[in-house]
Amino acid sequence: MSDQSYSTAFTVDRTPVEVFAAINRVRDWWTGDIDGITDQLGEEFSYRYQDLHYSKQKVVELVPGARVVWHVVEARLPFARDPQEWTGTDIVFDIAALGDATQVRFTHLGLVPDVECYEACSGAWGHYLNGSLRQLISGAAA
Repeated sequence: MSDQSYSTAFTVDRTPVEVFAAINRVRDWWTGDIDGITDQLGEEFSYRYQDLHYSKQKVVELVPGARVVWHVVEARLPFARDPQEWTGTDIVFDIAALGDATQVRFTHLGLVPDVECYEACSGAWGHYLNGSLRQLISGAAA
């Protein structure tokens, strides 16, 4: 049985430590309003994009150069029949060295094809991950 949660991966010519640091600089790769601390274990931060998306994440795992996990403690997606679809899901970044490069594997556990926002939300994640996060990491000082 396979997990159907949204997942994507990309590889960059940076170290795992540089990738880890970039992921934790959420304000540099997410658009919208971000309040709170994004790079300390046990802290919470909220994300708001206009009236379309609100979520509050708790940083539940930080393994330098290897893994970042946020647990969504609250969410409001007003465009969905169940605006709290994200509540209780986990956002996971696994970081691994691949030779001289680093692979980032992103998974939003609980964002599955059966939930209403899957298409829109997976498209937005694709934009942020393969667009702004990848560009931020690639521009990081070597």
